[in-house]
Amino acid sequence: MLVSAKEMLDKAREGKYAVGQFNINNLEWTKSVLLTAEELKSPVILGVSEGAGKYMTGFKTVSAMVKAMMEELNITVPVALHLDHGSYEGCYKCIKAGFTSIMFDGSHYPIEENIEKTKELVKIAHNMGLSLEAEVGSIGGEEDGVVGLGECADPNECKAIADLGIDFLAAGIGNIHGKYPENWPGLRFDVLENVKAAVGDMPLVLHGGTGIPEDMIKKAISLGVAKINVNTECQLTFAAATREYIEAGKDKSGKGFDPRKLLAPGADAIKATVKEKMELFGSVGKA
Repeated sequence: MLVSAKEMLDKAREGKYAVGQFNINNLEWTKSVLLTAEELKSPVILGVSEGAGKYMTGFKTVSAMVKAMMEELNITVPVALHLDHGSYEGCYKCIKAGFTSIMFDGSHYPIEENIEKTKELVKIAHNMGLSLEAEVGSIGGEEDGVVGLGECADPNECKAIADLGIDFLAAGIGNIHGKYPENWPGLRFDVLENVKAAVGDMPLVLHGGTGIPEDMIKKAISLGVAKINVNTECQLTFAAATREYIEAGKDKSGKGFDPRKLLAPGADAIKATVKEKMELFGSVGKA
């Protein structure tokens, strides 16, 4: 059964660990994440961007697939199905489709409009038992064609959004989506500390979890980060394993590649990545 992300993140904040959000793009990715979470007895959040939702023919398809897969695989750990970087319209679509958690990314709006739209969505989400994530300060890099400059969050704006009753907050602290450049200066822990001081015990979210050094990950968790998003690393490992299988010419049947065999190495690579991250985040055995 899918659940809201609120309880698992409140527990993570109190326990000084983080729950991983792993974005899903197809059946194989979803299956790999769910099986690894069950094996490690770790709570998990399945993230779905609007681009991935469109690719999988719509949010209703994604929701139905995840629910059916959890039942068939006998998944017992807490799982939240979460809209990642949702637009105002996308949030409503996911609410109707049966998602249990949504992120409204209003960071590109003026703060007044961000507050207005977030306040509206908080009320609707909570009336339906869903958790809601909001964002202040854009995350750098590219997400579904939208490029952010990576502005650090204003702690006062973070407090204004947090006071609306959201469940967890994504605050830009120098993190970016995609690969980090060699000259990346690192996370702004001074900003994170100021945000935490402004919002109190609210669980914080770190986007762009791929490529951040382990010591920075652990320090961020110690300062209130309870959810860490991972997508690019799964993309890279899946692509590399699939490419290696094709180049090795391991299908000797003469009938061409069986798609189940073709995608199996990539699925296994995602399992390994998810396991590594869950161990780093400290969520193993926390279900």
